[in-house]
Amino acid sequence: MKNLIKLLSLLTVAGMILTSCEGPMGPAGKDGADGAAGANGKDANETCKECHNPTTVDAVAVQFEFSKHSYGEAAFEEAGNTGCTPCHTQEAFRYVCANNIPATFTLGSNGKYSNNYATIDTKALGEIGCFTCHSNLHTTFQGTDFSPLTWTAAVSMTMWKGNKSINLTQDGGMSNLCVKCHQPRPLTTSTSLSNGDVVDYAGLASSPTAVFYDNVVGNAAPNKVIPSYRTHVHYGTVGAVYAGQGGVQFTGSQTYANSTHTTAASCQDCHMATITGRAGGHTFTAEGNFKSCNTTGCHSSPITSSSTTFWTVPRAEIKALLSSLATKINSVGSGPKILHTDASSESNLWYGHTTENYDGYLDIYDPSSNPAGAYRNPAPANSWTQPQKDANALLPIFPTLKNVVMGSMINFQFCLREYSLGIHNYKYTKALLQNSIDALTAAGI
Repeated sequence: MKNLIKLLSLLTVAGMILTSCEGPMGPAGKDGADGAAGANGKDANETCKECHNPTTVDAVAVQFEFSKHSYGEAAFEEAGNTGCTPCHTQEAFRYVCANNIPATFTLGSNGKYSNNYATIDTKALGEIGCFTCHSNLHTTFQGTDFSPLTWTAAVSMTMWKGNKSINLTQDGGMSNLCVKCHQPRPLTTSTSLSNGDVVDYAGLASSPTAVFYDNVVGNAAPNKVIPSYRTHVHYGTVGAVYAGQGGVQFTGSQTYANSTHTTAASCQDCHMATITGRAGGHTFTAEGNFKSCNTTGCHSSPITSSSTTFWTVPRAEIKALLSSLATKINSVGSGPKILHTDASSESNLWYGHTTENYDGYLDIYDPSSNPAGAYRNPAPANSWTQPQKDANALLPIFPTLKNVVMGSMINFQFCLREYSLGIHNYKYTKALLQNSIDALTAAGI
């Protein structure tokens, strides 16, 4: 213990000696040179508000809620279908655009054609949204991300196996984005009775009296297409009509030409005009909104819903031609109309566009989609129940169709489903309808 006390004492004394040896603090030295300035940080909230504010993205989002691109159910119904989703879902559309998937058909080793315009399984989904058309959003987080659009180049038409294309160059090709989806789908031959190739429209027009479908043969070769309720060119015909392509061009009293809209206007001019009510902007609806017609300098006098020269008269004329053509087509039947009618303004998108409210389908029995069909289905499915097959057998046989009738049916669907009653391209629409009527008359129908 004594030794420990001595050791602590020595340490204490030593500490005092050392402390007493420290002199006064000298003056502070000069500051060193400043280091290089670091990169400015970003305030994420402020960057977002450049676009996400009441007058820009927020307003567009509200408008988009009124667009059929938003509330349509096709994205859910077609999810997983690699052939349909390029026009019905976001990821599939972005995939075919990014990879420039061709709208061609390939002949396989089995002797059957397949459509190359398709996505892959992992991309066959997604609701249509902002990133569908504006594929560069959230890249730099600046206003420039709104462009370029996902697609502005020429559009190969799948209905022509990519041998023809549409290129609407006005407004930097913005309309090509719309046409990429709003085009007819190809009408193909049966893969069981034929090779699945696209129906030859030129052949329909050049040989109008040749037999296209023989009802005596029915569901067997040499028939290549078996008529059904859904024998049609789908719904998106407007892009082809607008460009003046895609119809069966029979020879007749009318010359095939295009209206001024085809080269002087863009889809955006009318469908994205300054918003009025629930039309314009990102609703993509033009119905009832004439602002663009009256602000772009295209028309010398204002266009309204009562204007005669550029609205009521041409629409009434096209409606009358559609109704007249339908009457001609129906006359080849054995009593019931062969064109399907639907008197519901909710289920029939083209309600009121013809006297009889046709919807573009054929009135052929199908237990699922057309259980009240007027004509016998030539190809009952194996999945049908026996009562369904019995009900089908009691119906009148669907008539034989000549090329001129089949081509006229295509033109009828084509011109009905472009929806505007000729406003998109009045001259081309009128020529298709009138020349179909002329060709049917010349064929004795």
